[in-house]
Amino acid sequence: MKRLVIGILAHVDAGKTTLSEALLYAAGTIQKLGRVDHRDSYLDTHALERARGITIFSKQAVFETPDLSVTLLDTPGHVDFSAEMERTLQVLDYAILVISGTDGVQAHTETLWRLLRRNQIPTFVFVTKMDLPTAGHEGLMDALRKHLDEGCVDFTHRGDDWEETIALREEALLDKYLEEGSLSTRDISGLIRIGRLFPVFFGAALKMEGVEEFLQGLTDYTEEPVYPADFGARVFKIARDPQGGRLTYLKLTGGSLKVRTPLPYYPLHGEEPLEEKVTQLRLYSGAKFETAETAQAGQVCAVLGLSQTYPGQGLGAESPAPPPLLEPVLTYRLVLPPDCDPQVMLPKLRLLEEEDPQLRIVWDERLREIHARLMGQVQIEVLKSLIAERFDVDVEVDAGRILYKETIAEPVEGVGHFEPLRHYAEAHFLLEPLEQGAGLVFDTRCSEDLLDRNWQRLILTHLEEKTHLGVLTGSPITDMRITLMSGRAHLKHTEGGDFRQATYRGVRQGLMGAKSVLLEPWYEFKLDLPAEQLGRAISDLQTMSAAFSSPESDGERAVITGTAPVSAMKDYPLEVASYTRGRGRFSCSFHGYAPCHNEKQVVAEIGYQPERDLDNTPDSVFCAHGAGFPVKWDKVPEYMHLESCLRPEQKDDAPQVPRVYTRNLDIDEKELEAIFEREFGPIKRREYQFLNQKPVAAPLRTIAPPKQQYLIVDGYNMIFAWEELKDIARDNLDAARQRLLDILSNYQGYKKCRLVVVFDGYKQKGSAGSKSDYHNIHVVYTKQDETGDMYIEKLLHDIGRNYAVRVATSDGLIQLSALRAGVLRISAQELWREVEWVGKQIDEMVRELNRKGTLSRKL
Repeated sequence: MKRLVIGILAHVDAGKTTLSEALLYAAGTIQKLGRVDHRDSYLDTHALERARGITIFSKQAVFETPDLSVTLLDTPGHVDFSAEMERTLQVLDYAILVISGTDGVQAHTETLWRLLRRNQIPTFVFVTKMDLPTAGHEGLMDALRKHLDEGCVDFTHRGDDWEETIALREEALLDKYLEEGSLSTRDISGLIRIGRLFPVFFGAALKMEGVEEFLQGLTDYTEEPVYPADFGARVFKIARDPQGGRLTYLKLTGGSLKVRTPLPYYPLHGEEPLEEKVTQLRLYSGAKFETAETAQAGQVCAVLGLSQTYPGQGLGAESPAPPPLLEPVLTYRLVLPPDCDPQVMLPKLRLLEEEDPQLRIVWDERLREIHARLMGQVQIEVLKSLIAERFDVDVEVDAGRILYKETIAEPVEGVGHFEPLRHYAEAHFLLEPLEQGAGLVFDTRCSEDLLDRNWQRLILTHLEEKTHLGVLTGSPITDMRITLMSGRAHLKHTEGGDFRQATYRGVRQGLMGAKSVLLEPWYEFKLDLPAEQLGRAISDLQTMSAAFSSPESDGERAVITGTAPVSAMKDYPLEVASYTRGRGRFSCSFHGYAPCHNEKQVVAEIGYQPERDLDNTPDSVFCAHGAGFPVKWDKVPEYMHLESCLRPEQKDDAPQVPRVYTRNLDIDEKELEAIFEREFGPIKRREYQFLNQKPVAAPLRTIAPPKQQYLIVDGYNMIFAWEELKDIARDNLDAARQRLLDILSNYQGYKKCRLVVVFDGYKQKGSAGSKSDYHNIHVVYTKQDETGDMYIEKLLHDIGRNYAVRVATSDGLIQLSALRAGVLRISAQELWREVEWVGKQIDEMVRELNRKGTLSRKL
């Protein structure tokens, strides 16, 4: 018996679920035909699906004939849930594409066809609703051959030249047909398997017309795949059962899988493998399941016991799936109830993101908001219902914003250098534009004589782990090849985190010097409307910057197909329904990203300033005279240690001035107080009351009050620069830190300045950083991958020009940052001399107090 995994796909309302019910009924799996409108279909088991009458979650059912065992995967048809459908394609042996005879080929149907061809899935076509008025099977066949593929052949109405038509699809097969006069079933199934032939069956699934013939066609013209002996599996779905158990849906693509088998795999963002035991195997059919001790190659099962798997993951010998083609183009803000803490809600939403990775739940730290990427209004309503059902929280969703992307127009070199004291890494990258839709490609052409293979692999990992942002709007980059061309490490001082910094800075430096292009999402649309409304439609499309072909018209109706920006077409379907009084039909699907039609306007509205984005800095860090110092992105070529990977072009004209972004820093007192309250808590002030004081007229000349004094101290720099602390640190670094805090606490008590001590948590793996008060001073430990100089530089940018700030450090990098911010700098030794002087003053005060106390006792 052949064992196959077959998926069923369709445009929404085409009749897909009805055909699924008919196949299960014909095979004897169910005894009664369910109906979507009756809310009793076998596969639409979720309450949301039955309430809305659409498939939202992919499901599976098993049916058998005497010669065939099929795991049928029912996929969502609505475009809002295309991601769920696309993930299912990764495990299919064959696909059934359902087309409504009354509607014909829709825009989303063509999108589904492209996905099937991209994944090289052999496809059967079933045209249903033929009991209703249609264009007839000849007209529908013409449309299929025109919009889908010339290989579509009618298997229901077989004429005298039927076999000859099939033989024309392959030259070798045509020779056989001419010699023997006939084709075998194996000949036909072979053409279907290699994607040269697409059988088309006609019927009416609701009335069971043509279903038996179609089922026989699946039995006759399919071939069972041959699986290897080594274990392999492809994950396509993550879900949870009613008890909260995490289910990993997968298809075995080789070998077998047994309960209690230890399964090693790499988590999505993990660098080390994780090994977990399979605690249960479930074989689902509809809402019910059976447990099994072993699953064989070709079977689809749900696995319990795996905690960090993800859709598209390859297990064992199986490779990971390619990234999805369809993706959300709008991002929405989730508005939580006032009594709901976002930090409590965020981990719960991550559970939904596991099940649907395209949600891309994002926490915006600056705005303290949760954002999600969604396909459309129906998915929004479903998400709100799921959150209410799962977590008993009613959320609202604001108006969506377009998700832009960025690419480059010409090749450019990016250089990243990271060399604070006792660190070293330099990397050179070649950034090249790729064709539309290619995504990001990472490669290396660096010689192993120049940089060891392990370092190169680490750099490629760092390239892949980060969402690199463009410099026009801060949007993710795409359609680009980033190649490691050269690099250098230090035998003693280079650590893994050094190349992370060099990689991030190198890519960003290249983008700053590149000719960037803003991309926006575009829809592919089909507009069918009365001919008298054609002029209005063309005018609208031209206004929206749409690209479309010449309209096709039969005198009564006209059809326009083309592409247009998503930003311009968001509400157009409602507008079409309005001006055509319901007689127009507008359908669209995601086409891809293309250059933005109003780039200047969008860039100006977003107002992104790349040099102010300190989390994505393009600058590098070099070292001289025992201390690190920052170098602006456009000056990096003057300092870099390796030669450029691009040969400079010889030009007669003067070189162009590098593009530099600036901003006017203008912060009032209230904003500055807000910054410090956010960092270190409320500012405590002494309150005074002036009683019976008459108002005094303002003098002609006023004197500005003195600015608040701040001292920012580089903690570790002091420890290793002051002899007393250096001796303590040799035995116990924690004791040295404690002694430093005590010294500075005494110092602050005398000086009365606001004092901030910053300790570098750069190497602390997993550290989220912390801020606290120690007596009368503020203490900051930076988070992982954030050096102390990065934190101090950010703080100086915020307050440096508005308060009397001093920075105590001997690190050249921080001193240069202080210079750029216009604040005073003192070295570690200068601060030590001040500390000694303050200590003497305190001792003198204590002696004076003791002397007065002794004198008063004598009196």
